[in-house]
Amino acid sequence: MNLSKLPKTDSRYYEAIEKNIYEVESKQIDNILKAAEEMARAVKEDRLINLYGGGGHTTLVMAEMFFRAGGLACINPIMDIGISTFNNAYKYLALERTENYATGLVKYYRLKPGDVFLIFHNIGVNAATIDAVLEAKKAGAVIIAVSSGYWQNGLPMDHFLRHSSKKNLFELADICIDDYNPLGDAVIKFSELDVPIAPVSNIVDFYIAHRLEIECIKKLIEWGIEAPVWKSANVPGGDEYNQKLHEKYNPRIKSL
Repeated sequence: MNLSKLPKTDSRYYEAIEKNIYEVESKQIDNILKAAEEMARAVKEDRLINLYGGGGHTTLVMAEMFFRAGGLACINPIMDIGISTFNNAYKYLALERTENYATGLVKYYRLKPGDVFLIFHNIGVNAATIDAVLEAKKAGAVIIAVSSGYWQNGLPMDHFLRHSSKKNLFELADICIDDYNPLGDAVIKFSELDVPIAPVSNIVDFYIAHRLEIECIKKLIEWGIEAPVWKSANVPGGDEYNQKLHEKYNPRIKSL
């Protein structure tokens, strides 16, 4: 390999992320605003905002939004180590492809009619995604889905990863936010390497997650409702500030 041919600096990753986020902001803002208003309604009605990642690295969005400095205190992560990256890699890969696993997981959280169920999964066709959404719909929840149309439409209908219903996440959700993440996720290619590198899905989805919170809180301010927001526990007075929120939500959020 002739290393002298490789550029000393490479801005392609930055450019790919910037382009992806620009697409989200320019094409999905109406859906973001609709979703944020549903989240604000949940806060107004003193409901939790139920958050779910459909397996693998998409479960990391729950960690990004839950108990986060500057984040909503009413986020209820439907967490499960089994389908997360904190399980052994091939175990979580198998479990996120196993039908009915997520059905019992969502059922455990006892969603009620009108609850918000915010789900992230770029691929949007696997068992842990579709079963979770079907169970949330059965409970009468409002489904907000963040996923990629490129993945949902790009995978063949007979692909082994698909749920037996052959449904796409966007077919089932009430509000759909396309993150435009490309098939395969990674965006940087080198002629000397057979596979692309540098995935973008988590960066873009984290961005969408915080955009949803920003617009939700703006709507609450417009309605004259105080938003329940965590202060950093690592700044002076942080623990004291958070105490009332902890007392309010600790009995209701299983992960607190």
